[in-house]
Amino acid sequence: MSAVVWLPRADGSLEERRLAEPARWDRPAAPITSRTAFAAAHVAADPFGDNVPGAPAAVDWESTLAFRRHLWSYGLGVAEAMDTAQRGMGLDWATTRELIVRSAAAARAAGGRIAAGAGTDHVPADLTTLDEVTAAYEEQVEVVEASGAQVILMASRQLARLAGGPEDYAKVYDRLLTQVSRPVILHWLGPMFDPALDGYWGSPEVPLATAALLDLIGRHAHRVDGVKVSLLDAGHERELRAALPEGVRLYTGDDFNYPELIRGDGTHHSDALLGIFAAIAPAASGALQALDRGDLSGYDAALAPTVPLARHIFGTPTWYYKAGIAFLAWLSGHQPGFTMVAGLQSARSVVHLADLARLADDARLLPDPDLAAARLRAFLDVAGVRR
Repeated sequence: MSAVVWLPRADGSLEERRLAEPARWDRPAAPITSRTAFAAAHVAADPFGDNVPGAPAAVDWESTLAFRRHLWSYGLGVAEAMDTAQRGMGLDWATTRELIVRSAAAARAAGGRIAAGAGTDHVPADLTTLDEVTAAYEEQVEVVEASGAQVILMASRQLARLAGGPEDYAKVYDRLLTQVSRPVILHWLGPMFDPALDGYWGSPEVPLATAALLDLIGRHAHRVDGVKVSLLDAGHERELRAALPEGVRLYTGDDFNYPELIRGDGTHHSDALLGIFAAIAPAASGALQALDRGDLSGYDAALAPTVPLARHIFGTPTWYYKAGIAFLAWLSGHQPGFTMVAGLQSARSVVHLADLARLADDARLLPDPDLAAARLRAFLDVAGVRR
């Protein structure tokens, strides 16, 4: 089988490309210690399921759980049931609950670390009181804790809609943080990932929102493992992590600037909770293993080629990045087809996905070039792209 494929460009031309042999990435022989790193994982859709917009999600459980075992094998933790798994974009609560339970059991079997999102997306969007929002959170927190996973308190669209200011966020989170059984990860997802979360923590002005978040963490530092920040603002992240209480981590969710933020400035560094780490798991693991050895050059060399790919996958509109994650998983042989729950595979254009393949190839992240080329040819043929 040939690894040659003709890839379309936006100007209507075609580029002949022979896909490169993958880089060699060794799995860690011992746990990674220099950073705590979670990969936010997607779900593989059942190709026989009725995964159309508005329908209950039908998941390919075998491929979905196998992908998580792939992440654990490279020493990464799994951030489960997050926005990468299409929370709020097609993954209903009944399926989410099953996903959390199944993945937590798989984590125990593999000896892998897992944290899972608890939110409010199982209740009607038109809640009218903060007590209702709190009760919705409590229900999902109970599911996550019962599974054995660490809780990630996801940002809530209902809370963002109802809250009049920082005091309303404090009312909800103060109550939640007094009830959890072990330290949680807080979640600050910016409007580039979900426009409904604009003004989270009580203000659209980031400095004011940051002050409210720091006040909350200061009151509950012993119950907060860290805060995952996805604002795509490296300067703000550096300032916030320096202001956090000792022992509270900053988990970067910056899929544009992650290499420099995780590397750190010699005084502070970010840990990681990233969707892009699911797409680049072998390289991410190699970089973190290099950090464990004190090999900063090796760290830089492992991650630098992945940045153009990450910036493309998370390009605007950013919330559709899940389609790129699933497409790369398919090209890499981690699932049998390029289908997504709610039909979200239609969210990116053919040219966008062809460019994604180019960039993954540039980074030597396609583990089987022949398989990737065959799948690309099939995809492009169905899309009507022919020589």
